Amino acid sequence: MYNKMELMICAAARMLEDGSTVVVGTGAPCAAAMLAQKTTAPMLTLFFEAGGIGPQLPRMPISVGDSRTFHQGISATSMCDIMETCQRGMVDYTFLGGAQIDAYGNLNSTVVGDHKQPKVRFPGSGGANDLGSFCWRTMVITQHDARRFVEKLDFVTTPGFLTGPGAREEAGLPADSGPYQVITDLAVMGFHPETKRMQVESLHEGITMDEVQSATGFPIDSVPKPNTTPRPTEEQLEILRSEVDPHRYLIGR
Repeated sequence: MYNKMELMICAAARMLEDGSTVVVGTGAPCAAAMLAQKTTAPMLTLFFEAGGIGPQLPRMPISVGDSRTFHQGISATSMCDIMETCQRGMVDYTFLGGAQIDAYGNLNSTVVGDHKQPKVRFPGSGGANDLGSFCWRTMVITQHDARRFVEKLDFVTTPGFLTGPGAREEAGLPADSGPYQVITDLAVMGFHPETKRMQVESLHEGITMDEVQSATGFPIDSVPKPNTTPRPTEEQLEILRSEVDPHRYLIGR
């Protein structure tokens, strides 16, 4: 058996190809990258915002500046170098999150409510705007509910496809970049190649499209025949539980 967090981490790990590059933070994205590195993508190169490049992580780091993010790495550099590497088009993937996401993959990690007098104020962009702008593919791991998946963001912290087809390019961002996959506790979503709107690509076992729509604050379609998200393998679960997150900080006790 496995829980929803384990399913999301394993699904994300399968998307990272061997030999690719990815900027990760802490939490589930880091767990997914570690799991990929220990299973199907041993040549995956991890980048951390504080400057670690290519570490072989011995344990889950608690921050992007944790000394473990430099362990047996290629380089111990700086935030400026990491961002410049993204700007040069040398990073395939990044994982981002936020309080809100809309149908075009735009993210809000700044405020809920009016910007001057918000109901909730969050940490803000950090490096999220830079990463979402210049890494080729942006992935999100998040819980799925209508408060997060909204018709209109209260604030655009990180650009997805902005207002639709061509909008990223008009804003000066690289063509063929942008949101790629959104992995939730209900489904895996991609983006329609023409409309750039989010669409369901696979449903987790036992989940229906009606359940996904009920948890989404905007109309959401699916590909013609959505798959069932593959279950985590025994190998994935063993490595995730014993090597990646042995203390169950993410996957629960």
